[in-house]
Amino acid sequence: MASALCSRASSIVSSTIIPASTSVRRRRLPLVGAICVLTFGLTNLSYSLLKTGCAQSIHFAPFLRSKPRGNSTGRTFHSVKMDASGNTVPSIVVYVTVPNKESGKKLAESIIREKLAACVNRVPGIESVYHWQGEIQTDSEELLIIKTRQSLLEPLTEHVKANHEYDTPEVIALPILGGSVQYLEWIKNSTRD
Repeated sequence: MASALCSRASSIVSSTIIPASTSVRRRRLPLVGAICVLTFGLTNLSYSLLKTGCAQSIHFAPFLRSKPRGNSTGRTFHSVKMDASGNTVPSIVVYVTVPNKESGKKLAESIIREKLAACVNRVPGIESVYHWQGEIQTDSEELLIIKTRQSLLEPLTEHVKANHEYDTPEVIALPILGGSVQYLEWIKNSTRD
C-alpha cells in the first residue's frame, strides 16, 4: 500500500520535472516518500492529501488517520509527544552522508558500538549535487539515517567529524515530535546517558 503513495509521488515528481518527450530514464523515488514521512510525519501527510483531494485515489488513506476507528486485532498502539518525562527522552533523527558502502558500514557500526544511537539505517544509491570550492559537484553517496537522543547530538557530531572521510561531513538533525512509545523507550534504553 505504501508503494502506491511512493509510486504516485514519483510519477507526479517525474512528470513535473522531466517531460515525457525526453529520453532520460525515469526512476521511482521511494526515498522521497520516506524522507517526507520522516520530516513531516504521517499526520501532516494525511492532512495534505485530504486537503488536495489526492487521498480519494489512494486506497490506504484511512490508515493515515491519527486515531484508528477500531481495534480488530486486540492490539493497541500508543503514541506519545516528545518530552523528558516518563520512560522516553527527546529524540532526533540525524542525516549523515558517506562516500561509499564501506565507509557507511564502518561509521554506522562505530556509532552503535559507542551507544551514540539506537539505530542507523543505511540507504545506498543516493546522488548528491552540491557546490564545493566554487564548482557544482555530483557524487554517488550512501545516506545514514540515525535515531538517537537529542542530548547526544554534540557527541555524535564530534564522532562523525573524527571518523569521516570528508573535510565537512553532513550532520543534520531533525526532531522526533512523537511516535510509538515502545520505540521511543527503546531509543532511550539503547543509548548512553
